[in-house]
Amino acid sequence: MTEVIERPALAGAQARESGFGAYLRSGQTLEVKAFTGATGDTGGYAVPREIDGEVARTLSAVSPIRRIAKVVAVGSAGYRKLVAVGGTPSGWAGETQARPETATPSFAELAPPTGELYANPSASQAMLDDACFDAEAWLADEIAHEFARAEGAAFVNGSGVNRPRGFLTGPVATTGDATRAFGTLQYLPTGVNGDFGARADETLIDLVHSLKSPYRQGACFVMGSSTLARVRKIKTADGAFLWQPSLSAGQPATLLGYPVVEADDMPDIGAGSLSIAFGDFRAGYLIAERSETAILRDPYTNKPFVTFYATRRVGGCVADSQAIKLVKFAAA
Repeated sequence: MTEVIERPALAGAQARESGFGAYLRSGQTLEVKAFTGATGDTGGYAVPREIDGEVARTLSAVSPIRRIAKVVAVGSAGYRKLVAVGGTPSGWAGETQARPETATPSFAELAPPTGELYANPSASQAMLDDACFDAEAWLADEIAHEFARAEGAAFVNGSGVNRPRGFLTGPVATTGDATRAFGTLQYLPTGVNGDFGARADETLIDLVHSLKSPYRQGACFVMGSSTLARVRKIKTADGAFLWQPSLSAGQPATLLGYPVVEADDMPDIGAGSLSIAFGDFRAGYLIAERSETAILRDPYTNKPFVTFYATRRVGGCVADSQAIKLVKFAAA
């Protein structure tokens, strides 16, 4: 005869039975607990967090002026450049006629205003050690991107005080090349304050031909995106668009046969604004830079933080004021 040994039920089983019995008798809902990743103590601590190793950023516009201007590497901050103004006069003479002395050319000295861009961010050593991405490389890339944005803005609108002097911040006049002072850019008014005149196409044609033909060989238009949107809608009297889209990959669209460079540092169309430039910027604007961006990694001065001290010395100014022309949205 087999002996039946009775054992007391486990506490968990008793709880489940009483709970189920309570549900059958009264309809009371069972208390349910499950592993979830929503909170840490119910399983969330066991779920590893995955962070994308590439940090996204909002893109800011970087001025393309460096790409179209003349860039020279200099050995010191005291860079100077001589420009011959007016050329060398000459004369005609017969075979036996005397050759009187001709006038000598005059010179103008260029001294591009120079400033030093710097950035001095810090990060803790623990952050650099534990970050899921290469924080040092990311920070260096961010500094380089910011330097490119800052210097590009200075090439257009810089004051010349501890920074480059932009080509829009110098003196301007309506007088032609023969009588205008060296260093002063010529502008053509649209005839309407803050807008194009009745014949916007003629204004742009006059702008192109105000530039001497040698400069037109390497010329381009420079304007901001909102101004470009206006210009793309301009038609001639017979309904043809001045803007011609590119017909092949890698080739820029053209305006009156010349490429257009989109620079968002150029001002939008407004009362008295200089919103369109046209010219040979390689001849017209000079950028002088001391060296490439230098970054000093300093883990000692402010422990436990690592400081990244980045510098870049750069200057710029108008080199040939006959090589760049402007459109001013003004009555005169």
